[in-house]
Amino acid sequence: MSTEELLRLTGIKKQFGNVKVLRGLDLSVGRGEFITLLGSSGCGKTTTLRIIAGLETADSGQVFIDGKDVTSLDPDKRDVNMVFQNYALFPHMNVEQNIGYSLKLRKIPAKQIRETVAEVLALVRLSGFEKREPDELSGGQRQRVAVARAVINKPKVLLLDEPLGALDLQLRRQMQIELKRLQKQLGITFIYITHDQEEALTMSDRIAVMRDGLFEQIGSPAEIYNRPKTGFVARFVGGANVLCGGDIQMGVETFVAIREEHVAFLPPPGKGFAATVTGKSFSGGLSRISARLDTNGSESGPEINMSRQGIASNLEIGDNVMVSWDASNAVILERE
Repeated sequence: MSTEELLRLTGIKKQFGNVKVLRGLDLSVGRGEFITLLGSSGCGKTTTLRIIAGLETADSGQVFIDGKDVTSLDPDKRDVNMVFQNYALFPHMNVEQNIGYSLKLRKIPAKQIRETVAEVLALVRLSGFEKREPDELSGGQRQRVAVARAVINKPKVLLLDEPLGALDLQLRRQMQIELKRLQKQLGITFIYITHDQEEALTMSDRIAVMRDGLFEQIGSPAEIYNRPKTGFVARFVGGANVLCGGDIQMGVETFVAIREEHVAFLPPPGKGFAATVTGKSFSGGLSRISARLDTNGSESGPEINMSRQGIASNLEIGDNVMVSWDASNAVILERE
C-alpha cells in the first residue's frame, strides 16, 4: 500500500429531514489501501459511500480524488465504481455481456471487449463462465461477476457496500480471502462497508469505526483491537469488558477495557475480585462465561465476561469465583 493520498473527505455533513446522518467527516485514504467503514445500521456508512460515488450530495464539505475536487461532479466523472450487496446484475445478459457492458457503451471493439472480459474473469477465477446466465450462478459466483464488472475499467476507487452480506458464513470467509487477493493484485483502492467486526479485522489495512455520523476511531486492525480509544470501540470490535475505575479501585473517572480472552475466573480463595457466575454459553468453538463483580460489598456490581477456545470449564451459574487479569492487558480509555 502506498502512503500517497488518493481520496480525502473534509467536513462532510448530510442531513435527511431532521436527522443528522453525517456530522462532519474527515478522512484520508492512501493509494492502493483497503479501508473499511465499520459500524452498526444507521451510523452513516452507506451515505458516506454514496457521497464519495456522487450518488448523494453532501450538505457541506468536499470530496477530493487524486488531488481533484470532485464534490460537484457527476458519478461518471469521478473514476470510481461501486459493488452492491444485491449484485445488481442485468438478468437478461450473460456473464460476458454483464462484465463488458461499460466497454460496449464506450464503443470498444467487440474483439477487445471479449479479450478484456476474459482477462478479468481469470482474475476472479471464473474463466469459462462467459456464456452463463446470472440465474445459473451461485451467490458467490454472482458476486465475483459483480466485482469483475466493477473493476474492468480499472477505477481509482472501488466502493463495496456490504458485498458479502447475502452469502452464508463459509462462503463469506472464502470471498473475504478472494477479495483481499484481488485488491492486492489490482492495486485499486477499496473502501469497504460492513457491520461485521470479524470481517473488518480480517480484510482491512485500516478500519474507520463509525458511530452516529462520526468516526469514533481510525487505525489498523491491531490498533483498533488492542488499543481502543473509547468504550464504544472496545465493545463493538471484539466485545471487550468496559469497567469504571471506581469499581476496580482505579479512580471513579477512569474507564478501562479488558478483552475477554485476558480475563481469568478461578475458584476462591485467591487474588482478584470476588464475583458470582451469571451465565455460560458455548458457540462456534468459543466458550463464554459471565460473572457479576461483588464490588464495595454489593452484589449489584458490573458484569464481566471471560472467553476461551474449546469447551467451558466446570464452573456453573451461581458459583463464586475470583476474577483477575494482568494489568498490562488493561487499556485506559479516553472516554466511556
